[in-house]
Amino acid sequence: MEMKKRINLELRNQAPEEVTELVLDNCRSSNGEIEGLNDSFKELEFLSMANVQLTSLAKLPTLSKLRKLELSDNIISGGLEVLAERCPNLTYLNLSGNKIKDLGTVEALQNLKNLKSLDLFNCEITNLEDYRDSIFDLLQQITYLDGFDQEDNEAPDSEDDDDEEGDEDDNDEDEDEAGPPGEYEEEEDEDDGGSDLGEGEEEEEVGLSYLMKEEIQDEDDDDDYVEEGGDEDEEAEGIRGEKRKRDPEDEGEEEDD
Repeated sequence: MEMKKRINLELRNQAPEEVTELVLDNCRSSNGEIEGLNDSFKELEFLSMANVQLTSLAKLPTLSKLRKLELSDNIISGGLEVLAERCPNLTYLNLSGNKIKDLGTVEALQNLKNLKSLDLFNCEITNLEDYRDSIFDLLQQITYLDGFDQEDNEAPDSEDDDDEEGDEDDNDEDEDEAGPPGEYEEEEDEDDGGSDLGEGEEEEEVGLSYLMKEEIQDEDDDDDYVEEGGDEDEEAEGIRGEKRKRDPEDEGEEEDD
């Protein structure tokens, strides 16, 4: 009953009909069969039950929207026809590490018309001669077997593809918001040209007025310098005149003495 308890824990805050993904890895099933799953999981798209000691899929509920099913590391050896009946829209199926031995067991998957990827890694069937060619001939709807196509090209990671698409969408949005680069650059050039011309004119006007002020100041300084020089000369001449007048008198007084 451990699997049933785990399912109840997973669904504490969500009703079964609202669940789209359910992971029950490493739980233990009762008598090798599934417990806790039922038809109420109508919206389930991804189900993982790896290493739960499953021996049969007989009690698998009808999950019409299920696209990905992980059943690796169990004890399943047959009964795969149930998948086409109850999960007709499967695109990915992982049966690696089970007890599948022959092509007759896998033949039941022919009715999964939408199946694109099948994993049988670590199953005994992989030891058969021409295993890969035989599976691709038997299941012509699949593109990837054990993670590679018929030309040995590795299957892309679906999460990486989603991220790349998201990045492209973001880049497109940024380009749309930014607008056409050509028009934007031309507007910038026009604005720069106008601003340079305006600054040049302003600098020229300021320079002329500044020079005119300097010339005026220079003229005033020259006049002041001349006037100051003339006054000094007059004072010097007056002192020399007084000295000349006083010199004879001083000489006369010295003679009288």
